[in-house]
Amino acid sequence: MNTLTDLTENFGTLYHPKSALIFYQTLTTHPDCYVESFDMDKDGNLINAHPLTVREANVLAKSLTIESGDKKPFLKSNGIIGSHILQIDPVHNGIVIWFSKAQSRDMFFVENLDIPNGKANVPPMLWVANRNKISVYALKTGSRPTEKTPLYHAPFFNVHSDGAVCMGTVDVRIKKTASLEEFTTAWENYFFNSYFSHLMQSHNPIKGNPVSIWKKLINTDKHFPKDVLVKANQTLKNLLR
Repeated sequence: MNTLTDLTENFGTLYHPKSALIFYQTLTTHPDCYVESFDMDKDGNLINAHPLTVREANVLAKSLTIESGDKKPFLKSNGIIGSHILQIDPVHNGIVIWFSKAQSRDMFFVENLDIPNGKANVPPMLWVANRNKISVYALKTGSRPTEKTPLYHAPFFNVHSDGAVCMGTVDVRIKKTASLEEFTTAWENYFFNSYFSHLMQSHNPIKGNPVSIWKKLINTDKHFPKDVLVKANQTLKNLLR
């Protein structure tokens, strides 16, 4: 004789039918809708038909709301968007294009380059980044770029000829809820707080010896010599989405 096993204790949370909705629509050129709500008895029979109430509609709307878990929108600005921001695309991993003026930054170099760590003035820069990768370029002036603004190779080690940055072993972690300001600040810090180590595929980004240039600039007040910059043969327009 077969025995029956009670499996109900293995079930998760059980949901019992409590009500049902029936939608009615007129067969006219401009159809009108009407929603009728039914309660259910213990046997699952429809009882107590009545028009859907406001309270019931609010409960329904709340149950249909999908919580993403990330309540803070990605790349939302904390205030007025700064004039240094050129383009924002928050879809998927997000893409932001922005520029920075000439400034003094802490710079770090691997030991075999024989360049001391310290502060140095860097040229105006253009940044293009999503959550996972970044490209950088140099600019000749610190004014806000236009579509016609020519781009120059960023005069740093670890940067490919197309502007893509090799971040090496740097653990890049841009939050899915990062504000616009957190995003750009994080990327600039990742770039300058990592160690510059080598030229990428023999790509020399400047006219001259980059080791010599940075040795002359590190821990001094000298401005970056813009005459050593090399054109990248593209303009800002080529990068806009």
